[in-house]
Amino acid sequence: MVSVDAILLAGGRGSRVGGAVKPLFEVGGSTLLAAAIDAVRACVTGRVVVVAPMLDAALDVDWVREDPPFGGPAAAIVAALPAVDADEVYVIACDLAAPAAAVRRLTAPIPPGADGVCLDDGRRQWLIGRYRTGALRAAASGLPEAGRDASMRALLGGLSIAAIAAPAMETRDIDTWDDLRRARGGAMTENRTLPPEALNEWSAALAERFGLDDGDIPISLILDLARDVANGVARPAAPLSAFVAGLVAGRAGGSVADTEAAVAAVVELAREWENH
Repeated sequence: MVSVDAILLAGGRGSRVGGAVKPLFEVGGSTLLAAAIDAVRACVTGRVVVVAPMLDAALDVDWVREDPPFGGPAAAIVAALPAVDADEVYVIACDLAAPAAAVRRLTAPIPPGADGVCLDDGRRQWLIGRYRTGALRAAASGLPEAGRDASMRALLGGLSIAAIAAPAMETRDIDTWDDLRRARGGAMTENRTLPPEALNEWSAALAERFGLDDGDIPISLILDLARDVANGVARPAAPLSAFVAGLVAGRAGGSVADTEAAVAAVVELAREWENH
């Protein structure tokens, strides 16, 4: 019988929500972290390793941390692998709005000849996957600096990963306050883990300083660009790409449509880069 462990990634900065601890956001009466743990517990036969500072000592999991912290998901996986001893391992991000359905799609055996599987909703979701531990270790061993700031493509791009088609509702994650509102049915409830929406305040301050109008700073659009570039290319490429998108949009005229077109072009390039 194939043994299976799980690696849960819960140690990000939460920069798009003002530094809040996203895994402790509550949706449907459970934290995102607890929901992810429950989802994998229904499928795994071995350890559940959470890469994060200890967020809840009562949880029956193994806690590990990449060193230095905030090195990105590839570094988190590298840090967790020494705690894994099963034949296969789930890798699941702890910001999924509804992880149970996503994890259930990964329960079938990995196809012969493949190193793993991941969900695909139109783009590869590397952080919703199930991988052969040996193949993952071999890939991780080739990353410099223990994977710090490496993209998931750098970690998994050389492996044979089979895609499992999934609807976007099953891969939906919570990156922003708007995402959290939607996951909660449109209402933001009081929660001590939620700080003021500092990003909106900073955007307003920028607009006032430079004489910009409401809507001139498309926060969600730019943050989505940063996410796609960080996942598909490398994390340091995200701010560079945002700058280039702004430069291209400005040269084209600077309208909202110009910005959207420039961002779309960068995102398209980043998605192609995943298979580069």
